Amino acid sequence: MGTALVIENDPTDDPRRLGEWLVEGGLELRVLRPHAGDGIPDDLDGYVALVVLGGDQHAYPAPDGTPGAPWFPKLEGLLRKAVRHRVPTLGVCLGAQLLATAHAGLVERSPSGPEVGPGVVGRRDAAESDLLFRYVPLIPDVLQWHTDEITELPRAATLLAASTRYPHQAFRLGDRAWGLQFHIECDTAMIAEWAHGSALLAELGYDEDLVVAACDRVMADVEEVWQPFAVRFAALALGELDDDTRRSLPLLGH
Repeated sequence: MGTALVIENDPTDDPRRLGEWLVEGGLELRVLRPHAGDGIPDDLDGYVALVVLGGDQHAYPAPDGTPGAPWFPKLEGLLRKAVRHRVPTLGVCLGAQLLATAHAGLVERSPSGPEVGPGVVGRRDAAESDLLFRYVPLIPDVLQWHTDEITELPRAATLLAASTRYPHQAFRLGDRAWGLQFHIECDTAMIAEWAHGSALLAELGYDEDLVVAACDRVMADVEEVWQPFAVRFAALALGELDDDTRRSLPLLGH
């Protein structure tokens, strides 16, 4: 077995289902919580993968230059080391945004407005040759909850999924690092916690109970797509995923 380092940026966004799927894939998890005082390591020695989760912070600094969280500069440095040394890396929502900003991408308040609730994204042609995305359906179900977006991908990034209003939904850097603007880790209880008393939902005029119910209805569909994706990521981290994944892995859902 190998150990994946998981960075939890916000107590309301823990590994949840994604963590369960990675463990199913054979990984052990070490979860660091810098929001609770855990330090960010200098390097990834002893880890076979890096996972960076979401949060309510901004990936970009405040007007006075203050980072979105005190640990973000060091975390961005760790993300650069992960890509440079080809350590399998997965960034989810804020984690994807930090992966982008760490490599000179641009994250801003979304000009299209917030994106909240269940939705779909469209797989791009480049996904056909991607180690993880080649078995993702053409229009997979996802869960969204963000007000910021990646408006410019890093120069070397490969776009893997898009949607009409938000063109950068998933991307890859190098051959071992992926960023997902959407959430795959949530269960219904997590969504309910986010929705309760949410100023964002109030601003949008969304009914909390209806948002939770809509997300709950697609949980099985999200799992059908992203549980195998997470298991493939674990296999890659453990050195069990050949480049010819068409022979070494079953088709999605089998």
